[in-house]
Amino acid sequence: MNTIFIIIILLLFIDFIAERVLDFLNASHRSNQLPEILKDIYDKERYEKSVAYEKENGRFTQVASSFSFAVMLLILLGGGFAIADSWAKHFTEQAIWQAIIYFCILFFVSDFLNMPFSIYRIFVIEEKFGFNKMTPRTYIGDRIKNWGIFLFFGGLLMSLAIWFYLETEAMFWIYIWGVITLVSLFMNMFYSILIVPLFNKQSPLPEGELRSAIEIMSLKAGFKLNNIYVIDGSKRSTKANAYFSGFGAKKRIVLYDTLINDLSTEEVVAVLAHEIGHYKLKHIHKSFLFGIAQSALMLYIFSLVISRPELSHALGVSEPTFHIAFTAFGLLYSPLSMFFGLIMNFFSRKNEYEADAYAASFGLTDQLISALKKLTRKNLSNLTPHPAYVFFYYSHPSLMKRIEALQKLK
Repeated sequence: MNTIFIIIILLLFIDFIAERVLDFLNASHRSNQLPEILKDIYDKERYEKSVAYEKENGRFTQVASSFSFAVMLLILLGGGFAIADSWAKHFTEQAIWQAIIYFCILFFVSDFLNMPFSIYRIFVIEEKFGFNKMTPRTYIGDRIKNWGIFLFFGGLLMSLAIWFYLETEAMFWIYIWGVITLVSLFMNMFYSILIVPLFNKQSPLPEGELRSAIEIMSLKAGFKLNNIYVIDGSKRSTKANAYFSGFGAKKRIVLYDTLINDLSTEEVVAVLAHEIGHYKLKHIHKSFLFGIAQSALMLYIFSLVISRPELSHALGVSEPTFHIAFTAFGLLYSPLSMFFGLIMNFFSRKNEYEADAYAASFGLTDQLISALKKLTRKNLSNLTPHPAYVFFYYSHPSLMKRIEALQKLK
């Protein structure tokens, strides 16, 4: 047990305890008396259902995270990473294939261990509260497709990373950062075209009242939008959503069919104006650049420590390898990763306020508030999350904060 191993164990415990404290604060912050501004969202029966949903999810999360914590602790104490490394080396002496086999072992072990929890969440909890529409066949199909995506993109990136490391040594991080940047840009532009169709059907929004209203809104905003699609989100859940993807000519708005069914035309337009606001205010571009900068910093720090044998020794491997060093570094990097996550969430919440204000500037304040309330009611969302829980986990402000900010703009 070297110093790095002890630090990893301590970080694991700190993270687990911090999660439990935040869960406790959030659960204890729940109130039977809703703020005046939120009282029209739930009737008594619906509010009791939302509380029951929140409690059941909370209990489930505690069990699932405790299981994950125990498994990770057993893997670390039992030399699980060293065992996976020895299995990989048993199959091949080639460094790239060793890494691919090693990460495949970790990925599939993790996936199969977590699968019962995923099944329980979808087919028991979500089913119980009327959200789940997924069939076992769809679930299995999604799982297999995710495996394929991981093997293709994960294998490609890991192969290139090790190849650059073997060929350039200290400069490898610049080359792999360039590849990650290009892949990220490619995925931002073509995700809805290449990946989404593997899981969902997307259809152009048909001509009619809604499309005409959206086109009028787009013209007002000076936002050229030819690609408006409807996705069959009801295939998996009754929950509603909308999102924006792509850059330039590849940009598109995607509306869930559940969103269209649950909201009025004016409310859908308000949600769309909010999404246009993200693009017009450069939120998507800024988030992309922040992610790229974060990747550069992580890879640079990794390049400084990759050759230190203590990283591999901490996981019980005597002969240092790229993939073992990367695993140990990933565990040690978690505090910095959490710090960047907090920054990202802070600016994401700020961006949500700005996008709300953008929609309000077109006279859509009441429509957006109404849409947010309907979506909250539909999704049985927690109306009174603890501020600390919001700070650590929420990428969006709480509903009450968003409504208060919107009402100030009237």
